[in-house]
Amino acid sequence: MSLEHLAVLLVAGLFILGPERLPQAVDWWARTMRQVRGYAADAQAQLRSELGDDYRGIQEPLEQLREPLRQLNDLRNLDPRRAVANYLLDDAGPKTASAAISAPQQRFPRPGETPPFDVEAT
Repeated sequence: MSLEHLAVLLVAGLFILGPERLPQAVDWWARTMRQVRGYAADAQAQLRSELGDDYRGIQEPLEQLREPLRQLNDLRNLDPRRAVANYLLDDAGPKTASAAISAPQQRFPRPGETPPFDVEAT
């Protein structure tokens, strides 16, 4: 969670619970989260001790799945411009869409300078 989300939750909690009960609610939430983390760590340690070498056999396929899942997440985060730029530039170019596909630079004529004239366009 970002700092902004925490601030919004704190303000909402202040309005809902009031300033008297908010510190107790935060203490209860922190205690509960510590207990849940403790339970998860104990369960993981118990699995490791009971399964032994089989635990590593379970972990290896999971580790092999992490890379394809990361690549899938990367694809979900792509916008169409970035996807086209990556395809055309073969990942050799810049990573941001705004840097890869920029608008053509327009140069305005200086005072007294005649603008360019295109016979075919008129």
